[in-house]
Amino acid sequence: MTTTVRKVVATSAALAAVLAVTAGCVESGRGDTGAAAASCPFAADTSVTSTVRLGYQAIPNGDLLVKDRDLLQVCLPNAKITWSQFASGADVVQAFGAGSLDIGTLGSSPATKALSAPLNLPVQVVWIHDVIGTSESLVVKDKSVTTLAGLRGKKVATPFGSTAHYSLLAAIDKAGLTGQVELINLQPEAIPGAWQGNQIDAAWVWDPTLSKLTAAGGTVLTSSAETAAAGAPTYDVAIADKKFLAANAAFATAWAKVQNYAVEQLRTQQADAAVSIGAQLGIAPDQVVPQLAGYQYLPAAEQAGPRYLGGGFAADLTGTARFLLSQGGVTAVGSEQQYRDGIAVAPAAGAAS
Repeated sequence: MTTTVRKVVATSAALAAVLAVTAGCVESGRGDTGAAAASCPFAADTSVTSTVRLGYQAIPNGDLLVKDRDLLQVCLPNAKITWSQFASGADVVQAFGAGSLDIGTLGSSPATKALSAPLNLPVQVVWIHDVIGTSESLVVKDKSVTTLAGLRGKKVATPFGSTAHYSLLAAIDKAGLTGQVELINLQPEAIPGAWQGNQIDAAWVWDPTLSKLTAAGGTVLTSSAETAAAGAPTYDVAIADKKFLAANAAFATAWAKVQNYAVEQLRTQQADAAVSIGAQLGIAPDQVVPQLAGYQYLPAAEQAGPRYLGGGFAADLTGTARFLLSQGGVTAVGSEQQYRDGIAVAPAAGAAS
């Protein structure tokens, strides 16, 4: 089954579709649950007066900690910040196409689509929230299926346009199963119902949906860690509108600083970080901690270095684009320089200094 890139059209109808998939907007933080904001980990900047629209997803990384502790509003008290939740990276890309987001979280595969033809959106990658490993995995219902070959003729669900979708395509391509597995486009929250209703045989998805499927008796067959080792790495990243970055450099640096603080908490204070992430995911902290092991969280200094945003990440985006082209996910692969131009290292470099 082939996949196609949905053309992003910045019309009122497209914008309405984007807003329909969000779980609601809040001005900042966990105000609806009454959580107290944390103190700013650096000197607050009252000179920043940016109005910012942030898009996030229910992924256990530093973005949720920043939101839960209201760190941006504490550190930038005169900024106006609105958070909107999205179900998948494809929806985030559509929101940027509609001009309704300034910074948003999505996977490296949809980010590559945004930077590639036919979309060629004016965005740049500004942060790597995490390197995806076992946190995105392929779960099967039938315990007798122990290899990818066992998926022949089966129905496998994943959110189209996501990093999970990319990893699934890479895995079945390597196994010689392209066109022999029925791919079903389902958002994460819809997958458990389809699983229980026997409408699907397997799913490639992330937590918390992943844990729900394994708790329901599913067996992990492979993961994004294995597809990465085979040459198809995936990440959760943040992209930003280029015009917004040019006009709001001080905000972008402060945003990267609080993200870097969140990474430090995830690396050194996991129990405390799990409280905030659990609150945002609606699960207990002890359920969060095992999920964190499926990701690698990179500090700003490493992100700004030559392996990632400061150099090598452009090659990762280029490689992703080449594979997406082979699958019909993009219509052309740009030069590596084009993908290098699709990265803004300054926020991470500023957070590392």
